[in-house]
Amino acid sequence: MATSRTDPLTLEVVELIGSVVARYYEEYEQAAAEHSLTGAQARVLRLLSLEPLPMRRIARKLKCEPSNVTGIVDRLEARGLVERTPDPSDRRVKLAAPTRSGLATAARLRDSLDFAREPLAELSAQERRTLRDLLRRMVGDDA
Repeated sequence: MATSRTDPLTLEVVELIGSVVARYYEEYEQAAAEHSLTGAQARVLRLLSLEPLPMRRIARKLKCEPSNVTGIVDRLEARGLVERTPDPSDRRVKLAAPTRSGLATAARLRDSLDFAREPLAELSAQERRTLRDLLRRMVGDDA
C-alpha cells in the first residue's frame, strides 16, 4: 500500500525538514553578515571554494539567473575574494575562482556554521550515514 502524501507521519517529516532548512538559512545569513557578505555571496564563495566554475554552472547549482551570478561575482571580485580566469579547456570561457583571501573567508564562514553540528554529534556514525543516505535518496543523488 502506498503512503499518502497527507498522512500524519509524512506531514510531520515535511514540517521537520522545513524547520531544519529555515534554521540553516537563518544561521547562514547571520554568518554571512558577520563576514560582510550577503547570503547569496556566501553561497557562491562556498561553491567556488570547492572548484572554479563558469557563471552558467554556478547559476544552475544555485538555481538562479546567470545575470544574478555575474553581479554577485562582480561584488566578490571587487572585494578581492574572487577572480575571473580563462578556462584552460576553453579560453573563451571565464571561470570564477576564489583568491587566497576568498578561500580563507570561505573556511571561516564554514567553520562558523555550527547549528547542525551539535545535534548531529548526538547521533552515532551509523545514524549519520543513514541520514545522509536517506537525504541523498530524497534529492536524487545516489553518489
